[in-house]
Amino acid sequence: MKIKLFIVALGLSLVGHSVSAQDVLIRHATVLTITKGTLADTDVLIRDGIIAEIGKGLRAPRGIEEVDATGQFLMPGIIDAHSHIALSSVNEGSSPVTAEVTMEDVVDPYDIGIYRALAGGVTTSHTMHGSANVIGGQNETIKHRYGKTDPDDLRFVGAPRTIKFALGENPTRSHGRRGSQGGGGIVPATRMGVEQVLRSSFENGKRYMEAWDAYRLAVKTNPRAVSPEYNDRLEVMADILRGEILVHCHSYRADEIAMLMRVLKDFGVTKVTFQHANEAFKVAPELAEFGASASVFADWWSYKMEVYYSTAYNAAILMRNGVLTSINSDSGELNRHLYHEAAKSQRYGGLTDDEALSMITINPATQLGIQDRVGSIEIGKDGDVALYDSHPLSVYAIPMQTYVDGKKYFDRLTDADDMRIQVSPTASFSSYETQITGKDHFHGDNEIIDFEDLFGVAAEATTSTSTSN
Repeated sequence: MKIKLFIVALGLSLVGHSVSAQDVLIRHATVLTITKGTLADTDVLIRDGIIAEIGKGLRAPRGIEEVDATGQFLMPGIIDAHSHIALSSVNEGSSPVTAEVTMEDVVDPYDIGIYRALAGGVTTSHTMHGSANVIGGQNETIKHRYGKTDPDDLRFVGAPRTIKFALGENPTRSHGRRGSQGGGGIVPATRMGVEQVLRSSFENGKRYMEAWDAYRLAVKTNPRAVSPEYNDRLEVMADILRGEILVHCHSYRADEIAMLMRVLKDFGVTKVTFQHANEAFKVAPELAEFGASASVFADWWSYKMEVYYSTAYNAAILMRNGVLTSINSDSGELNRHLYHEAAKSQRYGGLTDDEALSMITINPATQLGIQDRVGSIEIGKDGDVALYDSHPLSVYAIPMQTYVDGKKYFDRLTDADDMRIQVSPTASFSSYETQITGKDHFHGDNEIIDFEDLFGVAAEATTSTSTSN
């Protein structure tokens, strides 16, 4: 009975973390607005989840929570443009093209990765399909409203639709060559095949779109006109051609980046963000001319052959050539350290503070089409902000509080210890001890709980693995 009560209490503490208030006044912070400079000793008032006022000595509405941020730095909530957190599935690897599937169907609001992202100041993630397919599934942009139990409550309402493409080794290994995804003998086996899959898919989507356009025109004068057969996959391809879905493409090599720009140009598609894009610096002027964006790693490379030719100057070179650039994580661990990743790019490219921080705030927001809502501290934008004990580009910076829509979802000093662990019905209780303190007890809300006294013999430990792209 004690074990059951503990698990229930632990679950309730997680679910109950959602704060009811959406109003807060943060006083005396150094405010890093990103788009309008740095404001010293400044107050920010958030009402009904929206930034209502920014200034000195703001009057606090009656009953509103006030936070004294003297000596601390307030910045926009960080936006991760490439993430796989909060997903119970990542790859639908059964076909080179699976445009009809969508990540909104597999969002897991209980994933502790959401809370850990909040602990790094991250408030929004672009949760993406994997890179097993040339044209994968549609992605989902979420807000980190940890504690919500309905996946729809995490959805970033109004965010444009996006889709995942992939070039290079991942789709060829998954389909043309036998590998972990069960591929073998299916196009593409080479980079030539990848281009052919792209062109065939766009051509089929174009014909499908034209057939439906012709039908909608004909039915106005002929009610008996016969409609084309509806097809989920081709419907998505048609929406890409119409500009209603933003393309985000896994890529590494410069030649394949140039190839996709040629294909997109041939079919009139202008909205694309190249993800990873390790060799994008080689074709930076071409990317700028096309109007393409890049979401890159700060210093990840050499983990497979196609990413050997890389440089930590990639992000800075792209920005200096006029390419809208962001830094992403592609990692449930690295996403807590995106402010450090931005600092790395500053170190290797001589970027200003605002330029470096823009790569994890307003730039990814623009790439996702949500820049009017988040990405900077401006009146009228969502109250998604993060408070640090020192400048976030400092290696010593520690996130202290994180707010989404004006609600405090992370507080380093007051959050209960049991919120910081991954709960499993089969893991040993001793593993929870290690996660929290490395000791044989942890602090609950009101008391110290001793595992050995409470549980006696621990259950057998199990291990789990994560899926990556």
